[in-house]
Amino acid sequence: MINEDLEEFLDDKITVHIADDHQILIDGVMAVLGLERNIEVVGYSLNGEQVLDWFQEHSADVLVLDINMPILDGLEVLKKFQELEDVPKIIILSSYDDIKLIKEVLGMGALGFVPKKSAGEHIVKAIRNVFNGEQYFSDEVKEKMMKTLMGKPMHDSGSTEGMLINSLTRREYQILKLIAQQYTTREIGDTLGISESTVETHRKNLIKKVNVKNSVGLAIFAMKNEIV
Repeated sequence: MINEDLEEFLDDKITVHIADDHQILIDGVMAVLGLERNIEVVGYSLNGEQVLDWFQEHSADVLVLDINMPILDGLEVLKKFQELEDVPKIIILSSYDDIKLIKEVLGMGALGFVPKKSAGEHIVKAIRNVFNGEQYFSDEVKEKMMKTLMGKPMHDSGSTEGMLINSLTRREYQILKLIAQQYTTREIGDTLGISESTVETHRKNLIKKVNVKNSVGLAIFAMKNEIV
């Protein structure tokens, strides 16, 4: 028997708009989402201009957005949305997964990034996560982001925050990045080959060093200082 909380969750409809210049991909994503009882595709667009026109007259909880589209590309759509107040939660679904592109779209407000080749495996979970205000990255994207942990670049030691960052050990710096990338304690431990208790010890030390209240504060600090 499904409890009342789960029933309420399943009845909470998530509306989705898909933007991509390939109809076959749109049809494939729609087929996957059509199997979910509380996810409804309410529209789709084949170029960036259509996306903006559609959202002037309609609304959706989540926008699944391609980068490489005609007329206006996904980056231009993100820029336009930055000027608006009422915007959807955005997931980038792209053939490109360059780390610089990932950082750029996250800085422009996207909450998720999924390569097209793994859309079938990740798109449903991505939509549910970003609908709840959480970030979501596919496994491939997480791996790319993890590889950027190699080394610890120096920051401006003339600022208070720069001095704080430079005072971190390499391990603390790595853990701070992973926390900001929404890794769980277990995932951080598995990625770095350390125990969960060691991760928690580093987390507590980071909270004291950076002078924040919790992991959310650590994530904000990392993003503000372009650590991710």
